[in-house]
Amino acid sequence: MTSIFQILMLLLDIVWFVIIAHVIMSWLINFQVLNLHQDLVRQIWYGLNRLLEPLYGPVRRVLPQMGGLDLAPLVVLIGVAVLRIILINNAAAFY
Repeated sequence: MTSIFQILMLLLDIVWFVIIAHVIMSWLINFQVLNLHQDLVRQIWYGLNRLLEPLYGPVRRVLPQMGGLDLAPLVVLIGVAVLRIILINNAAAFY
């Protein structure tokens, strides 16, 4: 059961990293540091969007429209942090 706990924590760490990379990349694209006309940048951007849209979609449907501000990544990051706290506090159930 320890391995299940470690696998879940690893998956949450990967999701955390991918969301942070997506947020940073969106800032760099919006401030025109990165250009979507470059093939590598475009492929990474669309890949991250396809990976994260199943997480962001339901959150975006619940959140009110904030103009150009997307709070879905923040809500998902908070959700990942909450899941990590719950798993750590209940780690004894995995042993």
